Amino acid sequence: MKKKVIVGLSGGVDSSVAAKLLIDQGYEVEGLFMRNWDSNINNDVLGNNHSSQICPQEVDYNDAKLVAEKLKIKIHRIDFIKEYWDKVFEYFIFEYKKGRTPNPDILCNKFIKFDLFLRHAIDILGADYIAMGHYAGVVYNDINKEYNLIKAKDLNKDQSYFLSELNQYQLSKTLFPLYEYKKPDVRKIASKLELVVANKKDSTGICFIGERNFTKFLQNYIPNQPGKIIDIETNRVLGEHIGVMYYTIGQRKGLNLGGNKEPYYVAKKDIDNKILYVSCLSEEKYLYSNGCTIKDFNWIINKENVLINNRFECNSKFRYRQEDVLVDVTLLKNNDLSVVFTKPLRAITEGQQAVLYIDNICLGGGIIDSVF
Repeated sequence: MKKKVIVGLSGGVDSSVAAKLLIDQGYEVEGLFMRNWDSNINNDVLGNNHSSQICPQEVDYNDAKLVAEKLKIKIHRIDFIKEYWDKVFEYFIFEYKKGRTPNPDILCNKFIKFDLFLRHAIDILGADYIAMGHYAGVVYNDINKEYNLIKAKDLNKDQSYFLSELNQYQLSKTLFPLYEYKKPDVRKIASKLELVVANKKDSTGICFIGERNFTKFLQNYIPNQPGKIIDIETNRVLGEHIGVMYYTIGQRKGLNLGGNKEPYYVAKKDIDNKILYVSCLSEEKYLYSNGCTIKDFNWIINKENVLINNRFECNSKFRYRQEDVLVDVTLLKNNDLSVVFTKPLRAITEGQQAVLYIDNICLGGGIIDSVF
């Protein structure tokens, strides 16, 4: 019998082509569309520039239905609106209130796409596997008897960073058909099939929420807390802000500090005293750090395969688009890690995800708890 795969059909070009590739490989394929955000229910008013007669999620669903019809596969639909709020968005807001910079895409993958979606696909729809349109790969390592999450062949599109909180079971039940493909090739396949999404713009912004005026969007959930903007070098008050939590370390735009000889950037945030410290662009020393600690690191692989006296050397990525950097890692208690950079790095921030690699294999990831 054919193995059954439920594809996360999002109404975008990547998941659509992933479904087609699986059909060609001989799988029994069905689609499942998720809706995880409702602007009316979730008070998404400020910063929401949507003005169409139909909300973006319904546009995506209609596109997903047209793709399913074209590929001659069944499509299902499910809402995880409450679950997304409880498991992803509340934590997202909680972290911003603390002045940190969380990554909702990683949480969405961990709790929604590869947990709730996976369970629904297997338990309710009878799937053997799920598949997503991510650019990444999964291979079984016969030597270590474990599944490895690996970088996509197209390193420019590799999304393993966002999958670093997955576990062995989730990887064992997941297919990534786009592992070997480049984005232009995916669009060519979609065009050849005359799929309605062939030239559709890639989704951007917050996972399942989309593009927003970010400061105004946060104001829906975190009230303004005005305070002083202070030059960290001179301790001179330069102006006022509307809330420290709305800014990120290294940010230059939106500070409204005109009339100075050179631009300023955000150097430090004092949440308790509502102070935003800034520095001149020529004084970037405040942006650089030598290392960080990671809280409760999620090991995808068996850590014993890399540890030597509780230490090892590997590459790390602290932001999605950042190049890999060499680091020295020490295992602390409770799977906390101390990570020392081989050279000072710019704008490493609490709340970001640190993801570790050896060659093209993702070891796992965890949230940066402190920077030193």
